[in-house]
Amino acid sequence: MQGNHLYEYAIIRVVPRVEREEFLNIGVILYCPGQGFLQAKFELNELRLSAFAASLDLDEVSRYLQALECICRGRKEGGAIGSLPISSRFRWLTATRSTVIQSSKVHSGFCKDPSETLLKLFDQQVR
Repeated sequence: MQGNHLYEYAIIRVVPRVEREEFLNIGVILYCPGQGFLQAKFELNELRLSAFAASLDLDEVSRYLQALECICRGRKEGGAIGSLPISSRFRWLTATRSTVIQSSKVHSGFCKDPSETLLKLFDQQVR
């Protein structure tokens, strides 16, 4: 029987006007060091985003999220950050920023299956 593994996660948010601090959750990043797992799941609900922030450039947001995904996977397309160790990539992805795409504070827990936990958190926090 597989034991519990420590994981950390953050919510990916769209913050169209950082000075107002209003945001919409669009994804989750989950890191499980014991399993060598770092993955992001996100969803760009165009109808919801356009109602929340009509002037938001969805193509730009999509490109940013694709880069985030490349960094999670450790791909060379992720640039210098993508070549860092998995823990450093997670810390870089969840660092505090004043941009349109931000992450929440990092939270932690224990899980048996990080992929399953990522889907559960995504359903709870985004959908």
